[in-house]
Amino acid sequence: MSAQSEFKRLLDIMKKLRSPQGCPWDRAQTHASIRDNMVEEVYEAVEANDSQNDVALQEELGDLALHIVFHAQIATESGKYTIEDVLKGINNKLIRRHPHVFADQQVENAEQVLSMWEDIKKKEREDKPQVFKETFGSLPKAMPALIYAQEIQKRAKDLGFDWSCDDDVLQKLNEEIKETAGAPTEEERTLEFGDVLFTLTNLANRWGISLEEALRRSSQKFCARFNAMEELARKRALNFKMLSLEEKDSLWREIKTENYSKIKY
Repeated sequence: MSAQSEFKRLLDIMKKLRSPQGCPWDRAQTHASIRDNMVEEVYEAVEANDSQNDVALQEELGDLALHIVFHAQIATESGKYTIEDVLKGINNKLIRRHPHVFADQQVENAEQVLSMWEDIKKKEREDKPQVFKETFGSLPKAMPALIYAQEIQKRAKDLGFDWSCDDDVLQKLNEEIKETAGAPTEEERTLEFGDVLFTLTNLANRWGISLEEALRRSSQKFCARFNAMEELARKRALNFKMLSLEEKDSLWREIKTENYSKIKY
């Protein structure tokens, strides 16, 4: 079957599931009730992509397609918009944001494409003041906090609001760390710690680092080394939980040697 016929089949299935003759659970759902399910599916797709598992990614992309159709069907029933409106919107946006492909604008490399893309997005925001009244108005607040912070600082930099050099940022980082250490209450310490992370975000942007990717890789590295440490204790018939901190630290240092350098992160 063609992609068009399979997509039509998916639409028909969802319409049937939401009908009086369909599934009671599917009929009961709203945009809000399936929100967390959609977020979970996105992360499952990202995990499949990161693991380079093509079979899993194919399945997860199908689950994401289901949520697109699910939301569109709910909206159709309430007369808000249809799947055709959704598709028309994204098609028009792609054409509008690729004038070097669908019009006569010239670009020489990917960097120019990204710069042009941001300029077009900015123009779109300016053309819709009733929707995007502020610089950060179009950023979803439900974005992962690290990505949200990076996008905020990118937009601020585009408007000329940024430190002049790396040393200024590092000085600010030291100030924020001291303020965090000296915060008298849990609430103030939380806010100051957030300032530390926000300052680190600026450095990440300057150095071309994805905060999300950097922290994820460090977390994966820690988990891999910790698992190896537990396995080493098991092979030596040691009760890992009952070991002293010094004994655990000794195992940790051991798994960081050349003998364990091939641990996959």
